[in-house]
Amino acid sequence: MKINRSSGVILHISSLYNSFGIGDFGPSAYRFADYLASAGIQYWQTLPLNYTDGGRGFSPYSCLSAFAGNPLFISPELLLKDGLLLQEDLLDYTFEENIVEFDKAYAYKMSLITKAFERFEKTDQAEYTAYCKKEAYWLNDFALFLSLKNYHHGAWWLDWPAAYKNREPQAIRKIKKELHHTIEKEKFIQFMFFKHLNALRRYCADQKIKFIGDMPFYVSHDSCDVWKHPEYFKLHKDGRPAKIAGVPPDLFTETGQLWGMPVYNWNTLKKSGYDWWIKRISHTLQMCDIIRLDHFRAFSAYYEIAATEHTAINGKWIKAPGIDFFNTIEKRLKHLPLIAEDLGEIDQPVWDLMDLFDFPGMKILQFAFMEHTAASIHSPHNYVPNSIAYTGTHDNNTVLGWYNDEISDDTRNKISAYFNKKIDAANVNKEFIRQTIASVAVLAIWPVQDMLILGSEAKMNRPGTLHDNWRWRLHSQAPLTPELAKEIRDELVLFNRIVR
Repeated sequence: MKINRSSGVILHISSLYNSFGIGDFGPSAYRFADYLASAGIQYWQTLPLNYTDGGRGFSPYSCLSAFAGNPLFISPELLLKDGLLLQEDLLDYTFEENIVEFDKAYAYKMSLITKAFERFEKTDQAEYTAYCKKEAYWLNDFALFLSLKNYHHGAWWLDWPAAYKNREPQAIRKIKKELHHTIEKEKFIQFMFFKHLNALRRYCADQKIKFIGDMPFYVSHDSCDVWKHPEYFKLHKDGRPAKIAGVPPDLFTETGQLWGMPVYNWNTLKKSGYDWWIKRISHTLQMCDIIRLDHFRAFSAYYEIAATEHTAINGKWIKAPGIDFFNTIEKRLKHLPLIAEDLGEIDQPVWDLMDLFDFPGMKILQFAFMEHTAASIHSPHNYVPNSIAYTGTHDNNTVLGWYNDEISDDTRNKISAYFNKKIDAANVNKEFIRQTIASVAVLAIWPVQDMLILGSEAKMNRPGTLHDNWRWRLHSQAPLTPELAKEIRDELVLFNRIVR
């Protein structure tokens, strides 16, 4: 994968500011793209854009489908522009400015989408029909899955009547007829999601901005993917997970982490020519230009735990067919615009797999000062060009929050010694961003929160916690000023990440 020396920012779509309670693909996204262009920033990294819900804490890493898009990102303003909503439909709701109120925003947005669908049914649907035909390989099953889930009041597919749980043909044919209108509505939602996303991506491309997407390694058990393809996962005959994912005990967790998603049945996937994965990657590349593969190490070896265990202590590492997998993907897709999320406990086979396919890995500047700085792979003097340098990610505190709240005075002194100047809360953000920009890493990326010098209140995610995550967003007074854009642009020019 060829990336020119450049820069990017992390901002999830949900974090954009508008008056609808949650960011979307509407005008605020276009304004943000304009701002990136004015600063000379060429990559916009988002979190996964897939369909999630309140049952999974609205986490973008726990989705109902590896293919379906999140309806919360459909823009009411664009629906208004297309005549699918009227001005009086946009009821006067008041939302918090600084955070996403997911439940409230979901109820509001879905009420608008329902009205838009009712009007859409009376219009020419040639474009919609073509879309449904092109995407039928995943869309039909997902629309049916979600319609069945709603029909059963949100119940896990494992708890549906056996005929639906086991996809018995006669029962499926009958329920499809009964739920026809609901199924069409779910297809309409996906049609509008991709219509709005594609328009935004075309606009960004005109501004020389590319999207970096994010693909979780595992999928939820309660997802269309597991319901449709149980043979691709290690399940019992009744559909319950037999083996689940997690990570072993480490310095931070005495009992490890029990994630709960079913692990893959790689033998069956290999026999299929990795067809589901090929479709998944191809489809994700309709949402972005480059994919960050989350938990990349599991392509080399994955940690599996019996589903009956209450902790991750008794799990074991199982070798995965990473080389064969990526050779197959490469033959089918010709090029692999992939970034490896290689954080955590990584062994030599993971590095070898990355080197074999020339995948860039991630370097997190905060991590350089949480271990032996001289030898740390996260210290800029140890970077290699084929890497992505980050100040931090959505799973870290902001630089300012980390500096103020999480590190010791000894670590603060270490940072000043490394930078060869006095570093304090007043300048740590600018110096961290500057250090990533100045590094040899081909791509320098930072969260928007770091560019705005925000503290712990702006942290996006707290790994290991289920509540109160993913809620931060830009508010109407966020200081994305022309002066800040010029400051960033000047740094990018100075360190050869753009040409003036």
